[in-house]
Amino acid sequence: MATLRNLKIKTSTCKRIVKELRSYEKEVEKEAAKTADMKEKGADPYDLKQQENVLAESRMMVPDCHKRLEAALTDLKATLAELKESNEQGTEIGEAESTISEVEAVYTPTED
Repeated sequence: MATLRNLKIKTSTCKRIVKELRSYEKEVEKEAAKTADMKEKGADPYDLKQQENVLAESRMMVPDCHKRLEAALTDLKATLAELKESNEQGTEIGEAESTISEVEAVYTPTED
């Protein structure tokens, strides 16, 4: 059974994952710029290879965040629907609805 407490937890989870996603996207941009700079300056091949590995790891985290966000969003929507069905009232419901809108504006689910 869904409760307002569960809804609040799921809302916070979605917000945290969006924050992580933005952080990883910024990290990828930063690491890509650093890698390009190293190539341009003719850095040591070993150092360059290590930097490329760092960039590859950062890039791998973005799709992982997308999958976690999609799962969390689906879970949040299901919990919200269950609470609305049982006519629950509370500020958590409005907060969850606004979080869903924010997440959907940032992230559009991919069809696999």
